[in-house]
Amino acid sequence: MPELSPDDFKRLAAAKALELVTPGMRLGLGTGTTAAHFVELLATRVAMGLDVICVPTSERSRTLAKLHAIPLTSIDASPELDLTIDGADEFDPKLRLVKGGGGALLREKIVAMASKRMVVIVDSSKLAAVLGKFPLPVEVNVFGLEATRRMILAAAKACGCDGEVRLRKTPGGQAFVSDNGHYIVDCFFGAIPRPEDLADRLDAIPGAVEHGLFIGIAKAVISAGPAGIEILGQLD
Repeated sequence: MPELSPDDFKRLAAAKALELVTPGMRLGLGTGTTAAHFVELLATRVAMGLDVICVPTSERSRTLAKLHAIPLTSIDASPELDLTIDGADEFDPKLRLVKGGGGALLREKIVAMASKRMVVIVDSSKLAAVLGKFPLPVEVNVFGLEATRRMILAAAKACGCDGEVRLRKTPGGQAFVSDNGHYIVDCFFGAIPRPEDLADRLDAIPGAVEHGLFIGIAKAVISAGPAGIEILGQLD
């Protein structure tokens, strides 16, 4: 049997999450490579007659869902969702997440918080004993960028984090602009020893629209790897 790749494991996690979907559900569709597997698998079920309505967390996931003829709505038209399935850039044993590598963290958090349950699907390489190896994204207002960046650095220092806070750019060298018209800065801390403390401090910065620390939001993580599928938290 050929050795499975990280992408294979992502698809296995997505397939496990699909088991949670029942007819009539209002679903939040995440953004990223693992969430894309879920969208594709969901499309097969929809083509077979599954009745669901979905809210995408980015223009990218909206485009993918439309391509697969998945029924869509907006978060304003359906402000209370049953379940959101999304990926993560990093997670720890307490189900704390770092998200936003794809730039959709604000919409992802809004949709997750509007859902009765958020279930995260990942390959097992995303598990971290201490969050922070993956750069923490912070969506920031265009106005006051440098002032906001310095406040983020000060907040990080106050809770034991140290490292560069860098404006995200496109491959062409331009500032990356989110679906919401904001910039994103990536925080290269290496380790975040007190995630709750950092989250609170970032929440208090006026120019920080949202950050990629998802704490107390995920109900479960479905992690697939060489040892099989592991469930952290509660799926129901």
